[in-house]
Amino acid sequence: MTHTETASLDSIATSDGTFAVVAMDQRNTLKRMYAAVGIDQPAHSDLVDIKADVVAALAPSASAFLLDPTYGIPALDQVDPEVRRDLGILVAAEPPERQKLGDEPRGTRDPALDASWVVEQGGDALKFLIQVRADRPAGAGPDLAAEGVEVIRQVVDDCRAAGVPSVIENLIYPLPGEELTPERRADAIISAAVALDELRPDLLKLEYPGSPEACRRLADAISAPWAVLSAGVSFEEFTHVLEVSCDEGGASGFIAGRAVWKETVGMGRPERQAYLADEGRRRLDLCVAAIDGRAVPWRRGEKG
Repeated sequence: MTHTETASLDSIATSDGTFAVVAMDQRNTLKRMYAAVGIDQPAHSDLVDIKADVVAALAPSASAFLLDPTYGIPALDQVDPEVRRDLGILVAAEPPERQKLGDEPRGTRDPALDASWVVEQGGDALKFLIQVRADRPAGAGPDLAAEGVEVIRQVVDDCRAAGVPSVIENLIYPLPGEELTPERRADAIISAAVALDELRPDLLKLEYPGSPEACRRLADAISAPWAVLSAGVSFEEFTHVLEVSCDEGGASGFIAGRAVWKETVGMGRPERQAYLADEGRRRLDLCVAAIDGRAVPWRRGEKG
C-alpha cells in the first residue's frame, strides 16, 4: 500500500503539493522561552493569545499550522472565521509531559489522543513527536529505541485506519556519555529516519542532518516525503538549511516556527501583532521563496 492510498496530505500542503507549515505547538518550550525573557509564569491567556496572533498574521503565507490542543486549538476561536475556514491544521498528539529513563527520553502514547480525537479537535492531520535513537546500543533494561518505534507503529496504524494523515517528528538526543559530533548526529538522524520510514508514515518531520552530503544520504535512505524543522536556529541559518534540504535531500518543504516568530515572546500584544504582520510575514515569505522550485511535491516525494 502506498501513502496516497491511505490518506492525503493535500489539506496541509500548498497548491503545488509542498509544505510551508508554521509550527506553534510549543507548550513547555514556550513557557521556557517566556522565562528566558523574565516572565516566569505566563498566564494561560498569554499563551493562547500569542498563538492566535501568529495564526492571524501568518495565515496568508502558510499552507497550514501545527497547533497543540492546550493553547493552540483554543487560539483559533480568536481567528476570523473566514481565515479559519481555509486553514490546514495539524494537531500535536504526543503527551505534553515526556517520560524519561534516567536522562534519556522514553516514548509514550496516550491512546485517547488518537486520530479520531484529532478530527474532533478540527485537525486535518496528526503530528506525533518521538525521540528515537535507532543506533542506541542494546543493554540492560528496556530497549528504548524499540519502545519508541512501537509507539509510532501504533500511531501510524491508527491514522491509517481512520484515514487521517500521520506526520511523525523525530528529535535526536545524546546518549549517556556520548559526544554528539556533527558526523554522529547525521548518522543518528538518518538511522532513526530509516527506522520510522519503515512504518510507512505519510510524512516525516526531521532535523537537518547537517550537510549536503548527509542530505543526499537521507534522501537515498527513506521512501516517505519529509519536511525539515527549524529547531530554534536563526532565521538566516534556516533559509540556507531550506535550500540545501530541498536541493540535496529532496525535502518537500518545512514545518517550522521559532525561526519566524521567536522574537515576539515577551512583547506586548500590539507590538507583537505589528511585528508579526511585518517582520514575521516577511520571514515566512522568504522561507516560502527559498523552497519555491526546490521542494519536491509530496506525491513525487513518495517512492512507492
